[in-house]
Amino acid sequence: MDPQRLIAVVLLVFAGTSAVCSAESAVLQVFDSHCVKCHGRDGKTKGKVNLLNFKSTSDLTGDIDLLQDIIDVIDTGDMPPEDEPGLKPDIRESAVAELRGLLRLGLAKRATFAKTPIRRMNRFQYNNAVKDLFELKVEVFSLPEKMMRSYGYFDPASGKMPDTVHVGSRPLGKSQMIEPRLAGVGPFPQDLRAEHGFDNRGDHLSMSPIQMEAFYKLSQSIMNSNDFTAKRCGIWGEFFAEPQTEGDELDRLVHERLARFLRRAFRRPVAPELVSRYAANVKLQLKDGVPFEKSMKNIASAVLCSPRFLYLYDQPVKGVRDDFNLASRLSFFLWGSIPDDELLELAENQTLHQPAVLAAQVDRMLSDKRLKRFCDSFPSQWLQLERIITATPDRTLFPTFYANAYRTSMHMMLEPLLLFEAVLIENRPVHQLIDSDFSYRSGPLSGWYKTGKRTGGLPPTRLAYKREALGSRREGGVITNAAVMTMTSSPVRSQPITRGAWMLTVIFNNPPEPPPADVPPLPEQENGRNNESLTIRERLASHRDRPDCAGCHVKIDPLGFALENYNAVGAWRETYGNGRKVDTSGKLFRRHEFATIEQFKDALLAEKPRFVKAFAGHLLSFALGRELAVADSPALEAIAVEAEKSEYRFQPLLKSIILSEPFLHEPN
Repeated sequence: MDPQRLIAVVLLVFAGTSAVCSAESAVLQVFDSHCVKCHGRDGKTKGKVNLLNFKSTSDLTGDIDLLQDIIDVIDTGDMPPEDEPGLKPDIRESAVAELRGLLRLGLAKRATFAKTPIRRMNRFQYNNAVKDLFELKVEVFSLPEKMMRSYGYFDPASGKMPDTVHVGSRPLGKSQMIEPRLAGVGPFPQDLRAEHGFDNRGDHLSMSPIQMEAFYKLSQSIMNSNDFTAKRCGIWGEFFAEPQTEGDELDRLVHERLARFLRRAFRRPVAPELVSRYAANVKLQLKDGVPFEKSMKNIASAVLCSPRFLYLYDQPVKGVRDDFNLASRLSFFLWGSIPDDELLELAENQTLHQPAVLAAQVDRMLSDKRLKRFCDSFPSQWLQLERIITATPDRTLFPTFYANAYRTSMHMMLEPLLLFEAVLIENRPVHQLIDSDFSYRSGPLSGWYKTGKRTGGLPPTRLAYKREALGSRREGGVITNAAVMTMTSSPVRSQPITRGAWMLTVIFNNPPEPPPADVPPLPEQENGRNNESLTIRERLASHRDRPDCAGCHVKIDPLGFALENYNAVGAWRETYGNGRKVDTSGKLFRRHEFATIEQFKDALLAEKPRFVKAFAGHLLSFALGRELAVADSPALEAIAVEAEKSEYRFQPLLKSIILSEPFLHEPN
């Protein structure tokens, strides 16, 4: 949104909070005395905004996007601008509350929830769905995007993470690809993560005719794999095993088997005529002499490449609530896969949407080991940890990073994922993701934090990570994690702008606009001479002087410079290489001053509702497979309020998201 437009409307809001005049008369008064000189009077319309068009506050309810922008910039302290006096807290709170009321009014009049586009499964979901459909005891194919391979420690029903867990680093350890899976089955290409989003976004998961053919070949390779046997397939006896019968009885039995199978594969009851078409195909194959097992494998292959299996979408039924949509939405959110029989039965009885029933199912699913799939997908994408894979610190400056022929990042990347799992399984407050007093570390990683050097020479295979109590708040949580600090740095130095942008995007769900195309990179030299005598803050000052950069730098810089005590590989430092002292001071949201990382974390914790709302926004977007819109904002506000009642614990937060209006919304 244009800054000039925001400034003008912010002035409108200030007047709207006056205790001595009505909101509407105050708006007109502010327009006349503060805004229209540049936004309407004498034909001037800075930012292409004519504020004379706003005749009353009710006019604002007709532009909900504008209203949301106003709420955001006031609530985060972006407006009024830095060179203007800031709002007093009570005025700010009153203004935001009034604007949110106007937003709810505007949404009630005209807005509906965005519909997630029809989309196919991504390959992570496809692998899980096929595995669950056939109750396979092996993986369908290996998934390098699963950053962590676990070795049996994950037990959410226990409510406790073990003190020692054994894990592997998948993307950086080739030996981790060696796991039980179907021989001869290769995955289709990895689906890319959406910008500021996830790899399950509906607008990114289309299907071309070439892909449809590829899915057919994939389904054939699954059924024809030498490892697809009775020993590894849990439904073999009830589906593939040849019955000792023939004639009409055989036809009836095939029909029954297919009805059960198709119900699970298509996530809802299937019309008898469709079951009959599949059964007729099997009957025709048997008539042509195809063995029973092969006939059923052929029909299963056809099911796996059917749009009814591959595509995820809500199927609206006019005038009727369809709980099957809800069952799929729920299972793909928490389990990354198809609903199980219990969810389908509740959906068939049309009771799943009832709050008590749904809450009980969420509790059941959060205690199921399939919850590991949520942990294998959401946190690595939320934290953007794929960036650590390509991090290559300078070998000359950081030689110990590469000791023993493998990178320390193999160990770094698992630490924030294990912390995430511990907070979830133990139902801890989600703000412990920002500031925790414990972590999970391998021996080499623990030595890295203590000395800046790795100790031990464990290969990048199965690693023991132990729970460690942390003696300093410099290390707790994900924001000061060595993986995040390394992946947000260049090969030679820390990058406070990159770190600040990561904080805005990941922690506050408020990604900054891309920089202007003509902004040059930070020069390592100036006039042919090294900038060795300057701090990074001093070298970046020129960027803030540009009017088109200043607005974003006001938000980014305090967050990035707060982390400057961590060098390009996440090691602690008090001074730069030139001897200059690191300056981490700043002010968060123009309210909370800080000078140390501990004070910065205190400032973040003072804004728990803001972080929880942002985190809930990430979760809701992941759950719905779409980008959030203005219509979702009131629900996020309500989720944050509800979370406070449970001390911001993780599992009640997930339950609130599932019980929220956007998640339960049925398309017309």
